Amino acid sequence: MTILLPFTCAFAQKYSPVNPSASDGVKKTLKLLYDIKGKYILSGQQNYNSDPDTFSDSAKAITGKYPAIWGSDFINWGDKDLGPKIVEEAINKSKEGYLITLMWHEGKPTDNPPYEFSKNVIAKMSDEDWNQLVTPGTDLNKKWLAQIDVIAGYLKQLRDAGVTVLWRPYHEMNGVWFWWGNKKGENGITRLWKMMYDRYTNYHHLNNLLWVWGANGLRDIPFDEAYDYKDYYPGAKYVDVLGADVYHFDYEQRDYNDLLQLANGKPIALTETGELPKPEILGVQPQWTWFMVWTSWLWTDNTRDRVKQVYNMPRTLSHDELKVKLDSLKIKK
Repeated sequence: MTILLPFTCAFAQKYSPVNPSASDGVKKTLKLLYDIKGKYILSGQQNYNSDPDTFSDSAKAITGKYPAIWGSDFINWGDKDLGPKIVEEAINKSKEGYLITLMWHEGKPTDNPPYEFSKNVIAKMSDEDWNQLVTPGTDLNKKWLAQIDVIAGYLKQLRDAGVTVLWRPYHEMNGVWFWWGNKKGENGITRLWKMMYDRYTNYHHLNNLLWVWGANGLRDIPFDEAYDYKDYYPGAKYVDVLGADVYHFDYEQRDYNDLLQLANGKPIALTETGELPKPEILGVQPQWTWFMVWTSWLWTDNTRDRVKQVYNMPRTLSHDELKVKLDSLKIKK
């Protein structure tokens, strides 16, 4: 069944993309999110960069529907750079009418590749190293620039292919596990975010990016804490969409309300989920514009009945339903 959404042909919107030179695809994709918030939620699925379809195919096998959003990760597994494969697949998926969300478990720039996830990405960075990192002209800053320029090269290929990317760097920055995590203050993660934004927007002219700030849902588990959103938010001038990664069914209404307040009208999303929210939760948290289930959690931590239930809600938009809307809006992805 095709769901007809109340879209208009005019593209004026209250909130413009943070990048004043954003592409038409970015502007119209952002308008899509504004139009659906409070009414619909886009289904999404994270896939491995080495196996780009397994989990989206699983969603189809369980529900009969493909998710509307296809996600992947630029993480460098060992010494294998799968960036070219991600670019190829993202272009194909965009042509097929999917929205594309990409992220990056970036290797700690104090080390050299290959990066071992458990000892490098999940790691600490000393205050001294961090200060060097965010100080222009230092050796560590130059090394970081070289790192992010590699990914910029792949994002440029997507730009040139007309692919709009929901770009989600430095995710879960309010948590204590990643090397970029729990860095507060004006020289903390907000500074690093702004530095990447400046490099990608003003130097590389990556006008195909929607900037998605995806924090972790708040929690007070000892040695696994995630702290208040506001202490890690770079500001409305640098973020198009605010999100939360929610695992272990931790859909706290207070946390949702805090994120909504910080967003101040911008769209919010469940940028990662383990267990899908029950319809009752979405009923009291209606502003989520998409959910993205993390890889195998689709079947390891959700019952098939729950997945079917959420995908078959009238408010949930699948790939086919989204594609109709993208085609009708003639969005240039």
